[in-house]
Amino acid sequence: MIGRIRGTLAAKQPPDILVDVGGVGYELQVPMTTLFQLPELGAQVTLLTHFVVREDAQLLYGFIDERDRELFRQLIKVNRVGPKLALTILSGMDAKSFIGCVQRDDISGLSALPGVGKKTAERLLIEMRDKLKDWLGEMEAGGSAGGAVIEPVADMVADAEGALIALGYKPAEAAKVVAAVNDDSIADSEELIRRALKSMVSG
Repeated sequence: MIGRIRGTLAAKQPPDILVDVGGVGYELQVPMTTLFQLPELGAQVTLLTHFVVREDAQLLYGFIDERDRELFRQLIKVNRVGPKLALTILSGMDAKSFIGCVQRDDISGLSALPGVGKKTAERLLIEMRDKLKDWLGEMEAGGSAGGAVIEPVADMVADAEGALIALGYKPAEAAKVVAAVNDDSIADSEELIRRALKSMVSG
């Protein structure tokens, strides 16, 4: 079982990243809540991990925040919620926001996420209420991402659209929302992805 990984951040292609550990590159999938907090390429990074073994693949998921990893582990125990959907949920909201939805019985907030329909949202609220009762009200606000290097606009748009498509949005939908939120104040693809997701979830 791989519980933590520390090395050099070698690549970021949302939702996938590559971490070099002593010359060995580990591929991880991370939620956007973690991606926004990653350092620049070439910097050292430490991630908490969850390892999933399937018949056709071995997958490693990474998290900066222990609360997000714990929520991920609880989510994948819910009926019909696998790692991919759990990652999508954590990309649309952090653990604190998710718990807020549980406290408020906010079906609309959850069903706005890609892949989470009304029935899945209702099941999440019912099953997660008991699972999370020990830490309801104990969540603190997560950290914010640091500064970023300005990227070419075309690259930012392509990265943002690709990240949204990987999370389950349709290409046309991803392109439309990225274009709607993009402006001159955005310096990198991570900020563009953040705004696009916020727009989709709140829209």
